[in-house]
Amino acid sequence: MAFDVKDLGRSPGSMRTLTEHVPAPGDLGVALIGVQEGSDVELDLRLEAVHEGILVSGTAHVEVTGECGRCLDPLAYDLEVNVQELFFYEDSQFSAGEDEEEQYRIEHDLIDLEPVLRDAVVTILPFQPVCREDCQGLCSECGIRLEDEPGHHHEVVDPRWAALADLAKPDRQN
Repeated sequence: MAFDVKDLGRSPGSMRTLTEHVPAPGDLGVALIGVQEGSDVELDLRLEAVHEGILVSGTAHVEVTGECGRCLDPLAYDLEVNVQELFFYEDSQFSAGEDEEEQYRIEHDLIDLEPVLRDAVVTILPFQPVCREDCQGLCSECGIRLEDEPGHHHEVVDPRWAALADLAKPDRQN
């Protein structure tokens, strides 16, 4: 997902907008929820030349799919994420306190938006997505949806007391 920025040159103040539909890269999500690889990503960005490099700001619209972390029902919704990142020119020097590896670079007049998009989307996704805040989930004993059977429960006897439970049975022969 690389875009050419040669037309902006090194002229601080020059700017252009970028409105594109691109396919979503892989690994744009977490275990239960994310953006389907190849699905449509709508970018509405502003590329602005500044002294240090190119400032990219705007929004990305994606469709998120996954499953509820409690009941495993499918989820799908549209998500708009804000994007703002500075891409430094290739010859930029960093001071001693800055970590050069954490900075994005313009390479051969191209900026790669994939890691920026990944950071913006993945950090906003819920770690434990739910279909509703009051979702009851599944029964831990048999796996039935608790929403379908509100009074559902199991008699669970602590194995340490199981022998004593047999003593309370009325059909027990002495």
